[in-house]
Parts: sequence; C-alpha cells; structure tokens
Amino acid sequence: MAGRVPGAAASSPLPRALLLLAALGLFTLSFLSLRSLRPAAGPSLATATASSLAAAAADKPRPGLPLRTSSSVYHSPDAFAAGYAEMERSFKVYIYPDGDPKTFYQTPRKLTGKYASEGYFFQNIRESRFRTDDPDEAHLFFVPISPHKMRGKGTSYENMTVIVKDYVEGLINKYPYWNRTLGADHFFVTCHDVGVRAFEGLPFMVKNSIRVVCSPSYNVDFIPHKDIALPQVLQPFALPEGGNDIENRTILGFWAGHRNSKIRVILARFWENDTELAISNNRISRAIGELVYQKQFYRTKFCICPGGSQVNSARISDSIHYGCVPVILSDYYDLPFNDALDWRKFAVVLRERDVYQLKSILKSISQEEFVSLHKSLVQVQKHFVWHSPPLSYDAFHMVMYELWLRHNVIKY
Repeated sequence: MAGRVPGAAASSPLPRALLLLAALGLFTLSFLSLRSLRPAAGPSLATATASSLAAAAADKPRPGLPLRTSSSVYHSPDAFAAGYAEMERSFKVYIYPDGDPKTFYQTPRKLTGKYASEGYFFQNIRESRFRTDDPDEAHLFFVPISPHKMRGKGTSYENMTVIVKDYVEGLINKYPYWNRTLGADHFFVTCHDVGVRAFEGLPFMVKNSIRVVCSPSYNVDFIPHKDIALPQVLQPFALPEGGNDIENRTILGFWAGHRNSKIRVILARFWENDTELAISNNRISRAIGELVYQKQFYRTKFCICPGGSQVNSARISDSIHYGCVPVILSDYYDLPFNDALDWRKFAVVLRERDVYQLKSILKSISQEEFVSLHKSLVQVQKHFVWHSPPLSYDAFHMVMYELWLRHNVIKY
C-alpha cells in the first residue's frame, strides 16, 4: 500500500469524470466546427431533392408523364415525373456570350448527319425556356464552343486544342463564375469524337466540369456520376418511326457497317454466313435499292449495335426509331439517359465477349419477352429525337434533365 495518498480513492472518480466530459465536449465542438466548413451534401442522382419532390408532387399530372407501372421503362416513374416537372419550372442555364458567332462559338455547324446532336443542342438551348441572361440566377453555365464546327472548317487537332484553351481561359479571366466552383457548375457539349481531343489542353476542365459527350466510355476519362452520355442521333431519319409491327419482323438479327473496331471485325467474321442472322461486313450498297439499309430495320427483331471507333453508335438511335430492339455490344458504355431509363426494359445489353454466343442469346428470348421489349421501345422513341424548337421529353429535354440532376449535387 506504499505510495497511496490517503483519501485518493474516494476523491478521484469526480475529477476523472469531469475531465472525460470536458474532453468529450471539446471533441464534439471541434467536429461540429469542421462540419460547418464542408459543403452541404447533395441528393443522389437517382432522386430529386425532398423539396423538389414535394413541390412537384403538388402539381397536377400532365399529359405525357410516364406510366406508373411495374414494367415501366423508367427506374422510378414517380421520381422522374417529379424531377422533370421541377426542372421545367425552375432550371436556368447561362450561356457565355463571348466569341464570334460566325466561327466556332454559339452557332452549330449543321443539324444533319451523325453528329447532329451537337448542333441541335446548341440551337435548342438558345430557343428554350432554360436560358437566362442573368448569370446570378443560373444553376449551370454553358461553355458554347463547338469542336465539330472546327473540324468542319478543317482545323487541325493541334490548333483546335489551342483555340479551345485560349477561349476557356479567356472566360475564366473575364468572369468570376468559374472560380466559385473551379468549374464544377460549368458544362460543354460535343458529339464529334475529336471533341475529347480538343479539350486535352484543359485537364482541370475535363476533371471538374460536366462533359456532355457522345463517346461516354467509362474506362477512360468519362466519369458517370459527373459527365453525361449524349445520344448520337443520325437526323433527319429517312423513314417514319417503326412500332406495333411485330408481325413484319421475321429476321432474328441484323447488322451492316464498317469494320472500324475489333468487336465489329469479330462480329462480321463469326456471323456473316449465318442463315438466321443478317450480318454484313460492309454497308449495304445503294446500288441494290433505295433505303435498303433503313428498310431492313423494319423487318428485324434485334438490331446489333457494336461500338465503332468509340463505344457509341448512331445505330442505337436508328434501331430505337425504326422499332428494332437494340442489342448493345460495347464494353464500358454509359448509356444515354441511364439515370432515368431502365435500358434492360427495351434493349438487350451484352458484353463484347458475348458476341460468340450472340445467336443462342437472341434465340433464348421468348416471343413474349420480345413483345414486351418492343412495346417498351415504342415508349422511349420520343426521348431519342431532336426538334427545333425542342418539344417536351425529346432528346434535348432529357439532356437537360440529366444536367438538372447533376446541378443538385453541386453545392458550394
């Protein structure tokens, strides 16, 4: 017992308890102080904010809203309907006015061809209710520079990178908006695959800003929760929409195109002589007849959509338009409007390695399952077409919906 101070055993619990409480209080205060310095957490991309949902839910349903069925083509019909209504009510985008509108800024190159989506977006955003001339009320900022238009004027890759870099750095130096978020509330749009190269001189923009691109391969720089897949739509369509025409679809599968990727080479070599799959290793010659390629979509159940030089293909939107169930055959492809649409309800999504079992996979799909896929496909056709001026639920509005979702998670 040597060394013990008389009475210490009786008096020590209280000071120790007070010391513990003081330490706990200091830790709690420090934790709360640190939390106050962090940006507020935003909602997930799958749902709108609670306030947005509540406000939109109070609105009366309008024609064209998604059906509330268990087999809906939407992941969550209620969330999509509420979010879309709130987007139309409040979403605002500021377009930087700088640059000569006759060159690479403000004006699209054209509204036709396989890169028409880029041109349509540039035109639609100017025509829409979402545009605001007041940057203080804007939720997002659009950097309106068109790599597709540069490419059309014969600009080299090297000069293109310099032009884009100088233009964006000019905006950053002239306006205060970029520096508030380091570009997180800015976005740019490019469908031509050279657009990815055009922004190589701005790695901080690629990392921070929202990229709306037609080549959304998430095994490279594409970031699914930040960036957006822009559908590649070959407009104008040569023939009317297909749909509700199942009795005419007697061909199991169809593909014809250039062999400009490994998966296309394999597809052509492995299946070109098959009697049930109409696979051609080259595009159908116009000498055979007018619009033979497009008419083949009307006669086919499943249209094979392998990636080309990029993961994307305009063949996907062609298949949807003509009522042929698309068979996605691309790895690392973040499909357009994936946050809202359940692609497995209207498409067959495969890995590239499944190409060797393609026929058996398609034949294993029952007629009842095909009919369900086809009916769902007809429901989403309106989302994969561009209009000028834009119409509700078309491709432009679906891109805006994706942008609206992302603005909800940018809190500074």
